[in-house]
Amino acid sequence: MKAAAFALLLTAAPALADAPVALLVAGVSRGADGVTVDAVMLNDGDVPVRRVVPATIEASAPAGDGAAPVMLRRAAGQAEAVIVPAHGFARVHYLGPVGLAAGLTLSLPAPAQAAAPSAVASAASFAAEPAPYRSADNDGGNHFLANLSAYEPIYAVYGPGTDSDARLQISFKYQLLGQAGKIGPGSPWANGIHFAFTQRLYWNLGAESSPFRNVDYLPELFYLVPARSVTDRIAIGGQFGFRHESNGRAGADSRSFNTIYVQPVGTMPLGDWKLAIGPRLWAYVGSREDNPDIRRYRGNAGLFAEVGQDEGWRLSLTTRLNPGSGKGAVDALVSYPLDRLVWRELKLYAFGQAFAGYGENLLDYDRRTTRLRVGVGLVR
Repeated sequence: MKAAAFALLLTAAPALADAPVALLVAGVSRGADGVTVDAVMLNDGDVPVRRVVPATIEASAPAGDGAAPVMLRRAAGQAEAVIVPAHGFARVHYLGPVGLAAGLTLSLPAPAQAAAPSAVASAASFAAEPAPYRSADNDGGNHFLANLSAYEPIYAVYGPGTDSDARLQISFKYQLLGQAGKIGPGSPWANGIHFAFTQRLYWNLGAESSPFRNVDYLPELFYLVPARSVTDRIAIGGQFGFRHESNGRAGADSRSFNTIYVQPVGTMPLGDWKLAIGPRLWAYVGSREDNPDIRRYRGNAGLFAEVGQDEGWRLSLTTRLNPGSGKGAVDALVSYPLDRLVWRELKLYAFGQAFAGYGENLLDYDRRTTRLRVGVGLVR
């Protein structure tokens, strides 16, 4: 069944007075455990804003000649906060009791506003990022922890029968200047400068003493361009920067090179799903004496594509290709929130990972491999 759609303007925090957010109830569907209220937060402003999704909200439903109060609770798997892009929207979901009558209409009050500063969604990361980390109990005077946030996915996956059974990835980024998340229109241009660090570990669990086959280190300095709407359905953003890649070894096993790159990304909604896609172009700079033929296997271009739901399935693909040599690779990640499968308080994701092509890690940059692994992750 469908509820009558209507919008309710949320009261903006003072710092976001030029970026009002409206809440639009799109529909209500009935299930075995109650009804699900599907809504979208609309942002007519020129900058993305962060909004808390309250654990519970009050609504009203028809009862006789009047209305009865109804308490709705945030759906399992629904994020506690969302980023609403400029001139865009973010979906939110609530659950109501089984006994709600057909033809339900709701009058929702404004959800509480986020107390933390607004954050800007990175187009390359596709969905709204988790809120920047800050320890309320023990920040120890580290006033800039809010500028630290996740970057690439953080996960651990395992697939037996190879010389790199397990693959682990840790990644973060840091906004070097300005207030956390304050980038884009109306903010100093330098606020877009970020430092990022990603570490990938390839673990040979099947060998005696379980050594790491290789560890790749990827520090980078980049400029983040937040997504901006170009039509009522498409937003474009991205980043460009400098990346160093090395495996920290010496002698014949040493691998390292530097690139400068540009990564535009376009995003658009597909019903309950979102699509993000964009090319990545790079050029090699500096010495390549550890791997002089790296371009033959990695080329100078690749494609990033991601499709999925905020609180459901997500598939991410990263490719690279040298058309001249025919060498390249495809790296894929698929994920699903475990709190929708196991326990609603379990804030982890089930991960599947696949790789086919040349150079899954730097040590094997000129070696063709195929890998399938499964595991869990913290960030996708």
